[in-house]
Amino acid sequence: MTNHLIFSKINETTLLNWTDINTKPPYREIDCLRAIDQYRIEPDKLAHTAVSALHTMLVYHRLMRHHETDHLSDKLLNIAKEYDQKLPMIDSMTQIKQFYRVFQDIRTLDIADFTLRETDFDQLKLKKMTLLKAEINRFFELTRHVSIYQSGKEQPLHKIFIELKNVLVELEGTLDEGIDLIDNRRTGVKTGTINEHVRHVHELINQFYDAFPSIFNSELKQSPLEKLESMIGLEHVKRYMRQYYHYLKYQQDRKSIGFQMIDEPGLHMIITGNPGTGKTTIARLLAEIYHELGLLETEKVIEVNRSHLVGSFVGQSEENTMAYIREAVGGVLFIDEAYSLHRQNQSGSDYGQSVIDTLVSAMTSGEYAGKFAVILAGYPEEMRQFLWANPGLRSRFPEQNFIHLPDFKMSELLEIAEEAALHNDYFFTETALNGFYGLIERAKVDDSFGNARTVRDLVMKAIFKKGASISVDEQDDWLDHMHIESKDLAVMDDEKDDTDPMEQLENLVGLTHVKDEVKKLSSFVKIQQTRKNQGLPSVPIQLHAVFSGNPGTGKTTVAKIYSKLLKERGLLKRGHVILASRSDLVAGYVGQTAIKTKNKIREALGGVLFIDEAYSLYRGENDFGKEAIDTLVDEMTKHNENLVVILAGYKQDMKRFIDSNPGLSSRFKKYFVFQDYSGNDLLDISLFHIERYHYQVNQEVKDYLLEQFTDQAITGNARFVVNLVEEAIQFQALRLSEADELTETFTELSVQDFKNAWQQIKGSVDE
Repeated sequence: MTNHLIFSKINETTLLNWTDINTKPPYREIDCLRAIDQYRIEPDKLAHTAVSALHTMLVYHRLMRHHETDHLSDKLLNIAKEYDQKLPMIDSMTQIKQFYRVFQDIRTLDIADFTLRETDFDQLKLKKMTLLKAEINRFFELTRHVSIYQSGKEQPLHKIFIELKNVLVELEGTLDEGIDLIDNRRTGVKTGTINEHVRHVHELINQFYDAFPSIFNSELKQSPLEKLESMIGLEHVKRYMRQYYHYLKYQQDRKSIGFQMIDEPGLHMIITGNPGTGKTTIARLLAEIYHELGLLETEKVIEVNRSHLVGSFVGQSEENTMAYIREAVGGVLFIDEAYSLHRQNQSGSDYGQSVIDTLVSAMTSGEYAGKFAVILAGYPEEMRQFLWANPGLRSRFPEQNFIHLPDFKMSELLEIAEEAALHNDYFFTETALNGFYGLIERAKVDDSFGNARTVRDLVMKAIFKKGASISVDEQDDWLDHMHIESKDLAVMDDEKDDTDPMEQLENLVGLTHVKDEVKKLSSFVKIQQTRKNQGLPSVPIQLHAVFSGNPGTGKTTVAKIYSKLLKERGLLKRGHVILASRSDLVAGYVGQTAIKTKNKIREALGGVLFIDEAYSLYRGENDFGKEAIDTLVDEMTKHNENLVVILAGYKQDMKRFIDSNPGLSSRFKKYFVFQDYSGNDLLDISLFHIERYHYQVNQEVKDYLLEQFTDQAITGNARFVVNLVEEAIQFQALRLSEADELTETFTELSVQDFKNAWQQIKGSVDE
């Protein structure tokens, strides 16, 4: 966003029209911070009065977040005065800061229940008056910091506070007289006057509460629905919770006028949603609603999971479960990831079912039935399967008591990020917020994405990176230690690879055809993205590929480069490669192959799934490999823009494999053929690995190797070469050891070393 657009959000007239401390400022804290930040760069864009108003609004927002002493607010008010000391809201905010402390101190003035009776014995009167005087002196000491009450400002809080101080002074004087009379064994304590002063003090305290802007009262009790409304997103859930609240209240009201319900509204609830969508928060709000309506005695929530409930021997699970049920009586028992209590194909040593049976029994019968609410939470699909596997448990949760929390939208995640930063006294610049969007996108690769939780973790990581690279200096501008800039986000990608993938590809030996195909694809992707950014229609990009060729021709190496290239072009979020074979995807019994395949695909989301010898997946219609293929095809469609699959293997085998399944043939249209390396290519690869280990060879060795590579059939291509070089190094070590001549020649590999290695390698291969 341009600088001009930042300032276009701020209207000076609107700024100066904010003159009432009881109303919210027209601009958010983040808007004020960004405008002040930009003003440092373009000071001619705003008048001094407007800058003063921005700083004053910041004080308001900070007091809303920091009810305790906030030294930065004092600094901001001083800055506001420097720009325009006549701005009325400066005095208003100064008074609020002063009187907020008074507001807290008055709450500690404990005299509401004080009463002095004529019939009290003198010693009891003396004790009461002494305690009351000590309370007054304590209050005077607490409010010593307030000097504003001596000014001539005629503000309601100011007037009430002055009157309160005066009444307390009069009360203290009357108490001193009474204490003196009793100490000298005389009568005449002005009991009526003291009580009248106490009543007057109590009235003034209530007046002070009423006059103090309630919006600044940190003790202000929000209702559960108000707390829910203040949460970001969740519009559908908010609408449901409002309806649910009014339904429960309606039933309570009907009951109060004599109506009876045989089927009481059930309080047990199922909450589903992915990680970080607010399941625990909603459970706590439900507990508050139940308590507010008198349906439960308390609003406590006992939070447990499988590890709390399931024991390791017979009877322990029942005992654990009943212990937590007893603790939850009067409130809510919240079981997170409840589906983990029932595991598919669980053995007799898994006691999760015992927990379920004990829970159902306590919910429906016995001394605890109706005395606590159960809230189960977890992933949507897992919870659905869990409930269907436990009909007794499912029947205890009416259909209307299912709440599903959707994933947050991107705009909501960014709002959560800004909120998390502000709570830690940071804010994103406009450009940094755009960059943060990309960080969220890269993290959002599968169902395990933590929504708000992940976003807050990313914010804290950005704050850590910033704090790890700078230090505080007294001469620094206060704003320098609040803003998160693009450069603070740029260092967050710890796995960044500075090597250009196209350069890596070009450095590979041979593979001319493959290099040309990859370059062509790279150029195509780049142009299509440019057309898309310009609003032009783009041709669909086919990224799934078949790598066919003999072993050792570089298929895995090119797959890793291919993945990096797609990440660099913005088509993959992570750019990693997950290697798999038949054993990683296919299980030995019905139903488990799909699970195994999905788990491997989940690992690869955001990157490339490379399946070597892919043709081995299909061994006939009755083979479990067919289930893996079908699952793979389905998942490729589901994760279309978040997964690239590369199938690799021998050329003819791969062709038959792809042709055998219409789902595969329609999804794999990009073919890369890896030719066997020529003799010169194999020599270059040999020299690369020799130099890699800091060895050297003479021309005689080179000639020998080229002759062997050219005249003999090589099985394994580059893989054979790597084995050959490593074997030659071992033969050199044996030669030098037997000759006992560890001199500088230990870096040289001889022709004989390679002849011995060749005989060793070729002999084992030919056998």
